[in-house]
Amino acid sequence: MEIPDMDDFRKIFLKYTKLAFKLLPNIDTPKILDVGCGTGVPTIELAGLSEGEIIGLDVDQKELEKFKEKLKELGLENRVKAVNTSFFQNNYSNESMDIIWAEGVFHIIGYKKSFRESYRLLKANGFLVMVDTLDRIESKFSGIEGRLDSLAKLGFKLYNQVNWIENAWWTEFYQPLEQMLKKLRDTKIDPMLYKHLTKHENEISMVKKNPKKFDCAHYILQKIKTKT
Repeated sequence: MEIPDMDDFRKIFLKYTKLAFKLLPNIDTPKILDVGCGTGVPTIELAGLSEGEIIGLDVDQKELEKFKEKLKELGLENRVKAVNTSFFQNNYSNESMDIIWAEGVFHIIGYKKSFRESYRLLKANGFLVMVDTLDRIESKFSGIEGRLDSLAKLGFKLYNQVNWIENAWWTEFYQPLEQMLKKLRDTKIDPMLYKHLTKHENEISMVKKNPKKFDCAHYILQKIKTKT
């Protein structure tokens, strides 16, 4: 039996990446910064969706090494870069990016700092596309009216939104992962061969208890001229 890599499970969410990108206006050869890119699953997808220059940032060198190997295999090294640095310690110039992409990372590294740095890096009318849970965003920004007011203070407006299907993290990611783990155990395969999958068992239990809490969306935000 072939043991899947975690990237095989993550790729199921690329359909939402595609939907969100297609809602952006056409930008010729955009410069895109993917924050917290990991092994580059969405980053490589963005390279396929655009003819632009893509930069993937992450602080995990081990993940970036996997990403770099993929870029070699795909022949994308001239157009896509994997950079080991923090989002807050990058050397990119003010207003140098057309699009900043951040799938599920701002709640980890901090919203306020992340919005501030995104505002600095984005060109006038540039776009920030972020993934977060509906529950966390509604709590953070106190509903749609409060969210829009808060976003304006941060220098952004809500341009569009792509809601994932209900319970997506459970039905599309963790349930298939749980089923795969059961199959591997039933087949008596050496557990060390799928240790990279068992690391996620606590997450499986957590999401299984309350799948709706983890419902997500791609939030497409546009930089506005002045903060309110």
